[in-house]
Amino acid sequence: MPAVGSTHVTTTSYWLADAGEQLRIRSVSDPVDAGTRVDVAVVGGGVTGCSCALTLAERGLRVRLFEAREIAGGASGRNGGFALRGGAMPYEHSWAGLWRLTELALDRIEQLAGDAFRRVGSLRLAGDGGERDLLARELELLRADGFDVEWVDPLPAPLDRLFTGAVLCPGDGALQPARWVQRLAARAAAAGAEIVEHTPVRIDELDAGTVVVATDGLTAALLPELADHIETRRGQMLATEPLESRLFERPHYARHGYDYWQQLPDGRLVVGGKRDASFETEATADEETTALIQERLEALTVELVGELPAITHRWAGVWGETADRLPLVGRVPGREHVWVAGGYSGHGNVLGLACGDLLARAILGDSPPELDLFDPARPLTG
Repeated sequence: MPAVGSTHVTTTSYWLADAGEQLRIRSVSDPVDAGTRVDVAVVGGGVTGCSCALTLAERGLRVRLFEAREIAGGASGRNGGFALRGGAMPYEHSWAGLWRLTELALDRIEQLAGDAFRRVGSLRLAGDGGERDLLARELELLRADGFDVEWVDPLPAPLDRLFTGAVLCPGDGALQPARWVQRLAARAAAAGAEIVEHTPVRIDELDAGTVVVATDGLTAALLPELADHIETRRGQMLATEPLESRLFERPHYARHGYDYWQQLPDGRLVVGGKRDASFETEATADEETTALIQERLEALTVELVGELPAITHRWAGVWGETADRLPLVGRVPGREHVWVAGGYSGHGNVLGLACGDLLARAILGDSPPELDLFDPARPLTG
């Protein structure tokens, strides 16, 4: 393996550096006619905003999507690249309909994402006896509700040294999330949505009949009344140079999601988590890496590989978290023409696609039953 320190380390997300898509979208240099009113203005160019814009444009509405940076420049291009069923809460505190919603969204990703998605399953690992018992209970509950899951024990090397059992979810997958969202944006543009990058906006400046806020962890900046409903969390990651051997065939996550990693097709390892080493400092919107978390990620990499490969990328991203770990999706209380979708609690890759579409359907006059569960006006308890 390459020697430590042999490669220049960038703080750009590996996913954004590797995306390489050429989008047919309106660039920042193109004039936007501020006097031309649109039916819906979408704020946020991540998976949720692009999904919402696509559904609305396909149904004939005039849509303009604004992104302060580039498409997928926020959490959608800075996460672990996991495409999982369900949400952030244990299944015993969840709802079977939520899992079915995300299964349908995974099928849609498989249809739309091309080589940005690999349906290779995911492996959820138990770090100790208590977590093993939790996984065993969830396995039985999931099977009873008809979901495809498998118990894995004994574990293959090197996992057998570190973990006590695992649940395999065959229907999950791995994403190149930035490339996927850029392709989703291109589909929205092809359907007629106007996409304006590098343009921060304020809600009261937008000339639109309806405004959608799809900024997840940055929601409070536009909707301060939701600051207590969607709290910001930071996640940090690193990527190594390609390893000589293939150790991991699918996304892995352990210790209740505080450790996660996957090995990409070219052999490099992408590792994230360790937020529990410093909850206080990671409750921030600053997209900066810290020495403490990066050192913990390096230590995890050594545990997984046996030594520390050269690190090529270190980065951070932020997401929104709610007290009950369910997103807020619907009309903003007290704002008749403003809608919100966010607060995925770290599970936005699949839920974001589903919720962007749900929100668009609600704006169009449909009544998706899932929105009762995600109502932004619901009482939130942890």
